[in-house]
Amino acid sequence: MYNYYNKTYECMPRESLARLQGERLCAVVERVYANVPHYRAKMDAIGLKPGDVKGIGDLSKLPFTYKADLRDTYPYGLFAALMEDIVRIHASSGTTGKQTVVGYTVADIDVWSEIVARSLTAAGLTKGGIMQVSYGYGLFTGGLGAHYGAERVGASVIHTSSGNTERQIQMLTDLGTTHIACTPSYALYIAETIEKMGIDKNTLKLRAGIFGAEPWTENMRREIEKRLNIKAYDIYGLSEIMGPGVSYDCEEQAGLHVNEDHFIAEIIDPDTGEPLPYGTCGELVFTTVTKEGLPIIRYRTRDVTSLNAEPCACGRTFVRMNKPHGRTDDMLIIRGVNVFPSQIEDVLLKLGDTSPHYMLIVDREDNLDSLEVQVEMNDVLLSGAEIDIGGIEKVVKKIASKLLSTLGVAAKVTLVPQGSIPRSEGKAVRVTDRRRLV
Repeated sequence: MYNYYNKTYECMPRESLARLQGERLCAVVERVYANVPHYRAKMDAIGLKPGDVKGIGDLSKLPFTYKADLRDTYPYGLFAALMEDIVRIHASSGTTGKQTVVGYTVADIDVWSEIVARSLTAAGLTKGGIMQVSYGYGLFTGGLGAHYGAERVGASVIHTSSGNTERQIQMLTDLGTTHIACTPSYALYIAETIEKMGIDKNTLKLRAGIFGAEPWTENMRREIEKRLNIKAYDIYGLSEIMGPGVSYDCEEQAGLHVNEDHFIAEIIDPDTGEPLPYGTCGELVFTTVTKEGLPIIRYRTRDVTSLNAEPCACGRTFVRMNKPHGRTDDMLIIRGVNVFPSQIEDVLLKLGDTSPHYMLIVDREDNLDSLEVQVEMNDVLLSGAEIDIGGIEKVVKKIASKLLSTLGVAAKVTLVPQGSIPRSEGKAVRVTDRRRLV
């Protein structure tokens, strides 16, 4: 039996959903044209008026929005509501330049709470469940987004935030946590720490985890499920669009359902900007159709994925997006070859000869790019009285060979001691690109 929070919308016939999206799109275009000078100038520049948009069939007429637009109008230039109506401010966790600031009205918080409640309900959280939120509670949207969604469901919320891993585990064991929300890389770190502490994972009441905020592969999902003895659900979101809850896994784990009554998803060719059909891989674009504080038109996420409009076995009719397998703006180009860190993660986890912790070192030697993959040894390689040098060399060669066939570019593989790769309590840092250090 599948769990729904709002079956009316989650299982709405697609024809009805398209009409609803069209009505809401027309309304939001009118809103941004009237209230956001930046959008009005963009539309005027291409000779487009709100009346020219009559439904979702006209979506491609509208201009794109880029992260730079939010930075160029910093802090409040894209807000469509008066500041007196903005009740919450978050900001992105960018590492360069100014952060992107996002604002929410009371109605926005209500919508956000519901879409996260849908996500958590699909992961089995119910009234009476105990939800441990191990995302950060700062300006990042993850902590409060998951918190409000869990409260909307009626669950008890343990707001541990991130960090202090042993205390997190104490809460898991002592308070009977049934669901946990954090980044997938932190979930693995929690699992590793539980093992080191000698705690039997089968004594925990933990049943499911809701993981997001960074790309992760299906193999990492299986690793987390095995090591924590839970079912691992994906949740996707961006601060600019709303935060976590834009899309979510159901029990089928066959793609993330986009909350299409609030967000219109497109796939475009990242080079030409042309819309691509369902099933085709390209860049994910979102338009918000119910947000009041910061409505966004055709936001280019830079996430690379595809959309599937086929009915899901769970009964939901929302279009499903496949797990993003990388980003167009953090994609590595090694000697002319496009490389995503998630491809390397997938190889390592499939082979299973090492631990799941790795770091990519990109450098330039004699004007030629080099890629080193540092990965931690597992217990098998370290189980003997003496390190098996021959065994390590075989593992290195096997990984290097598989990476070459997968990526089309050679990588140096280095096995490093357990615990030597820095652990993350937030978004994992997987790449050190020394080419940028001048």
